[in-house]
Amino acid sequence: MRDPMSLSNAPKDQADGLRRLFATARVRVVPVVSNPHVVGSGALLEGLCAAFGELGLHTLVVDAGEQAAAASELAAVDLAACVEPLSARVSFLAARGLPMRYVNANGSAAQFLEAVTDAAPFADVVLLHASAAELSRVLVSREVRPVLLADTDVQSVTHAYAGMKWLTQRAGLMVYSLLLACSPQLRLAERIAQQLSSCGDGFLGAVLREWSCLDPKQPVSAPLSPELRHMARELLLASVPGAALDSAAEAMPLRPRPMWQPPATRAQVSSH
Repeated sequence: MRDPMSLSNAPKDQADGLRRLFATARVRVVPVVSNPHVVGSGALLEGLCAAFGELGLHTLVVDAGEQAAAASELAAVDLAACVEPLSARVSFLAARGLPMRYVNANGSAAQFLEAVTDAAPFADVVLLHASAAELSRVLVSREVRPVLLADTDVQSVTHAYAGMKWLTQRAGLMVYSLLLACSPQLRLAERIAQQLSSCGDGFLGAVLREWSCLDPKQPVSAPLSPELRHMARELLLASVPGAALDSAAEAMPLRPRPMWQPPATRAQVSSH
């Protein structure tokens, strides 16, 4: 017979299990390499937030991308006051130029993540959207998996590969995910993923672990694809210290919870 105490200590849902696993981690961060050539990148960020929200997790979107709003002057005094709630599961921080304010004499901006997590202790996930150059300064000695963004435009694919090359050489990050802004039915999407995977492996020794598509034109109410849900789960597992990885995988069932529909519109995220 199973020990009744083991039942009482079991996680009540996926969110509870994730919080227990991530409680000992200093930063639970999902880095997203910004790509100014991707049309609809805001929809891609929202898709990731929705996937994390299905797991009952609160995501803080820290947008330090090239096209993001500049960080408020108040950020230097009270970073927490600059965090804007968008919905029950998503908060937002305009942060263009902010990571560079935390660069130390060694060129590291790792303290930026500590400042962000201190400013938003309620966040389960920090989705850091920034250029490869800034991410390489922030992600010092972090076990994370960067997400590359691209669409069907050649420039966007070239920029995604350049981001992979920069992070591989400057930050030693060797495993990546790819999120494409296009219809999942588009055959070109698979060719783009294969090209990035082949170039990353052949020239950099990097691995494209998984890829997914999200059509920026689809309605906000459209269900997320199984591929995007799987990617979100893998990204969370990648942020867990190696010793806890096996138990983390067991604590995150493959079957998602009922679909969470964010009250915020895409425009609210994209406008920032």
